[in-house]
Amino acid sequence: MRARSLSLAASAAALVLLQPGLAAAADDPSTTVTYTVTSGALTMSAPVSAALGSGAPGTTISAPIGPVTVTDNRALLSASWSVTAAETDFTSGGPTTIPATDATYTVGTVTTTGTITATGTDVTLSNSAQVVVTGSAGVGDNTATWNPTIAVSVPASAVGGAYTGTLTQSVA
Repeated sequence: MRARSLSLAASAAALVLLQPGLAAAADDPSTTVTYTVTSGALTMSAPVSAALGSGAPGTTISAPIGPVTVTDNRALLSASWSVTAAETDFTSGGPTTIPATDATYTVGTVTTTGTITATGTDVTLSNSAQVVVTGSAGVGDNTATWNPTIAVSVPASAVGGAYTGTLTQSVA
């Protein structure tokens, strides 16, 4: 029985080797296949407005402002970027102003997709841009998202009213 099994296996192998078209001939044509991986831009999205709530003079008013997302579609082998934040002084429409330096920007947890290392840095805001999140060691397309908390230390001398300031965040 064992000899018959070996004989059948050898016959089947011989049939496979004799099938036409299985071996490439020296004059068979070859085709060079090419394609392009497209790349996009480095962009950022952030909330258009945020309300922190209210509080009395001498207290701190704070709240998360909503998700900020950096999308890096540049498809780079080694990508990096930085997000900066600057704040205008807070005004109430009257003579009273609360300086931007009375506010802080706390990054919180940064979540990512793709390959990127994102690191947050909490800052005391000012009228000048400061780095709040950096992305490094990025490969291909990736994203980073965080929900920063803005906290304003309301001076004890603050006058009642609704205060407004503009937080400008940018990525480069």
